[in-house]
Amino acid sequence: MEQQSVSQPFPHLFQPLTLRHKTLKHRLNFGAHTANMSVEGLPGERHLGYYRERARGGAAMIVVEPVPPHRTGVLTRGNFRPDDDAVIPHFRRITDVCHEHGTVMIQQIYHVGAHGEWHNSFEPSWSPSGRPSMHDSDGSHAMTELEIEEIVDSFARAARRAKQAGFDGCELMAAYNAIIEQFWSPLTNRRDDGWGGSFENRMRFSTAILERIRAYCGDDFIVGMAISVDPTQPKVMSVADQQEIAAWHDARGLYDYVTVGTGSYYDFTRIIPPFVYEDKLGPPFAEAIKGVVKHVRVQAESHIRTPENADYVIASGQADMVSIVRGQIADPHLANKAYQGRPEDIRPCISCNQMCWGRRSRDYWISCLINPSAGREFQWDGDRFERAETPRRVLVVGGGPAGLEAARVAAERGHHVTLAEASDKLGGQFRLAGEQPRRAQILDFLGWYETQLEKFQVATQLNSYMEADEIRAFGADTVVLATGSLPTGTGYQRALPDVAQMPGIERGNAWSVEDVMGRAARLGKRVLLLDDGGNWRGAGTAWSMAERGHEVTLMTPDSTVARELIHTGTEFPLRRKLRELGVRFMTDSAVAEWHGDGATILDLLTGTMERQPFDSLVLNTPNLAEASLVEELRESGLEIHAIGDCVAPRHAPAAIYEGRKLGRAL
Repeated sequence: MEQQSVSQPFPHLFQPLTLRHKTLKHRLNFGAHTANMSVEGLPGERHLGYYRERARGGAAMIVVEPVPPHRTGVLTRGNFRPDDDAVIPHFRRITDVCHEHGTVMIQQIYHVGAHGEWHNSFEPSWSPSGRPSMHDSDGSHAMTELEIEEIVDSFARAARRAKQAGFDGCELMAAYNAIIEQFWSPLTNRRDDGWGGSFENRMRFSTAILERIRAYCGDDFIVGMAISVDPTQPKVMSVADQQEIAAWHDARGLYDYVTVGTGSYYDFTRIIPPFVYEDKLGPPFAEAIKGVVKHVRVQAESHIRTPENADYVIASGQADMVSIVRGQIADPHLANKAYQGRPEDIRPCISCNQMCWGRRSRDYWISCLINPSAGREFQWDGDRFERAETPRRVLVVGGGPAGLEAARVAAERGHHVTLAEASDKLGGQFRLAGEQPRRAQILDFLGWYETQLEKFQVATQLNSYMEADEIRAFGADTVVLATGSLPTGTGYQRALPDVAQMPGIERGNAWSVEDVMGRAARLGKRVLLLDDGGNWRGAGTAWSMAERGHEVTLMTPDSTVARELIHTGTEFPLRRKLRELGVRFMTDSAVAEWHGDGATILDLLTGTMERQPFDSLVLNTPNLAEASLVEELRESGLEIHAIGDCVAPRHAPAAIYEGRKLGRAL
């Protein structure tokens, strides 16, 4: 790591730790997760750049994403080839470059048993007892004893390949009700032979795998086990069950460390906890495991997020190590910045899951909403910038996400940047999102931008609405237009594509979600929210209004509320919260007419209509690009770049990506 500052704000976190034959330089690790970046089943340049940047950034230990050991264990398009030595030289490139930074390298091995993905494996999912999948509507194949032996040996062969590829050890994934836990749990293990029934028989599968890995890989090889606790499903595997199992393995010296997370295939939302859940979700369960083991190291994960949280976990004795995954996707240099006493420079994860789990759930390679370098490190040389050969005078118009990122990157590269924002605060519509319940992490992120802009001497001008003539007169070498988008006010609905304007919208008492979150709307008691996006703009605003005491009906043309949020794992806890607050759901519907004091609702399934009373209408409908300055300056002769919503209204990841891309190019 880079030189330590005089005052170390996280003294417990930055202490070395012995793990079998290796010494970790500190306790902050980058845990296993599916980056989904393979090409034809092999780790390539994208993978190499991704892990190299986290090693450069100071992670003490990296657990490279899970490898299925057997053809029946393939889960994603980006999984590595199972049981194939062709992966060895490709992984060796990754371990070699990460070892140069003093990083201990571990490879996770997983088989999810009944919860496999036939569309990727083209194989039946193998499980202890043929129980149904929680991943889709498929059933699974109950393994014969010969097939169990085949799976056991496939795990050990995968571990041997990991050692040949330069890994210092492997981690077996039992977590989330994967195949190892399926053998442990009497709910999923219904066998009546030597692999089921009694506690000792249910431990036989993991014991056989661990003993064979040690035989194949020798003593100079770390072996870990990843487990999870799902408090919503104690009948599957309770905390007490996990304590008994961990103590049993610990007493026999079968593994060196145990990673403790949260959630399961029965409640997927807690596996990668979004912001709707509290911080430090996993440490209490890690503490429960640590209380019953005597030899193994315990690693805590799940929504720990910050070095402050991580240091607390270590200091309080809840765990020996901490894994922060999304935080180091958001800022791969989190460990070094914390070690150097610069926590204010750490780009803070906002726990949105939009581009990490959100992309993985679509079977793409992962990235990050606030760090578009994630997954592009091999193209952009990580998460840093070269100084510009010729500094320019840059004017950025618009202080939303696109403008903020363009200004930050351009200034860090040495350009002289002025940022003009029409309102009295930076952030644009993203700041309004941060005003929604449980979304203050967005405000923290915008605070980080303010710190960085000051650090790189960006001249920030608030309450500065710039006309075309003022921009021409400014004298900038480069003008960046990031003027965003605006509500149309027409009430246009995708479900009624031939109706350009909602009938009756001119009768009043109709507002945009921006009006509501910006506190400009004057709402009545009964509010109809037309959610034509299925995203946080609509659902988060409904949550906010319900907390303010309004009687909210959330109406959507979709078959489910918050359709777009399914990919982030937030839609179920969100809907549960909305239901707790009394929000009424109305699906498969559109507004045929607004009356000013009510709406005629069209049932899209039956074509029938019904008038219902409401005091106010709130619209989450498509915005319109604010491109007037783009048009006025098109023939100005200035070097003009338009980015973000003024090009096309989209979500924040597109704005920040375009800001980063342009800032690098100037």
